[in-house]
Amino acid sequence: MTANLTPIATFDFLPVLSQAATAYRRQRNTRPIAEILVDALLQAEKSAKQQHLTYPFESLLGKWQLCFATGTKKVREHGGIVLGKGLYVPKFIRIHVSFNAILEGDSDKGEICNQVEFGPMLLKLRGPVQYTGKKNLLAFDFNQMVINLFGRDVYNRPIRSGKVQTEDFYNQSIAQLPFFSFFLVTEDFIAARGRAGGLAFWIRET
Repeated sequence: MTANLTPIATFDFLPVLSQAATAYRRQRNTRPIAEILVDALLQAEKSAKQQHLTYPFESLLGKWQLCFATGTKKVREHGGIVLGKGLYVPKFIRIHVSFNAILEGDSDKGEICNQVEFGPMLLKLRGPVQYTGKKNLLAFDFNQMVINLFGRDVYNRPIRSGKVQTEDFYNQSIAQLPFFSFFLVTEDFIAARGRAGGLAFWIRET
């Protein structure tokens, strides 16, 4: 079932996520507390699984600002992983991710740029992505780093953290790569679970 970016049904989690996105963008103090936002994200993930929702790669294209994220921690008694409390990204740090298609109409290949802006410094990581629409999995691998200081690039080189060369990347199994599993995609915000188990919530850059 391919999801409509304007959900027909209204679930309990949608008003919470919409409130969080609006309040964060407008810098208001009406943001839902972290525990409520985590619960809303988990409800959204559960709903997506129950409805077998799928999203096309085109719906992810654009630039998104990271609003909220959770970490994970190991539980010694059971050897499992549980979510951390989560927190809103401080406004003095701007973290963005952008997705671009390599070729117009290509449904599963593209590029990612993850950037962190802190004062006069801007760090960018770029690399290829491959998308599996049936599972909403977006695998990626960073292979280029750019450091910009006071509006000028001071470092722009390939990095060795990339597991494979770009030309071989698309032949790799997604299971061997870092990835995001998207469970909610709207015109205004997106949400995903990372390979390590944490949740992330982005709002569209306006």
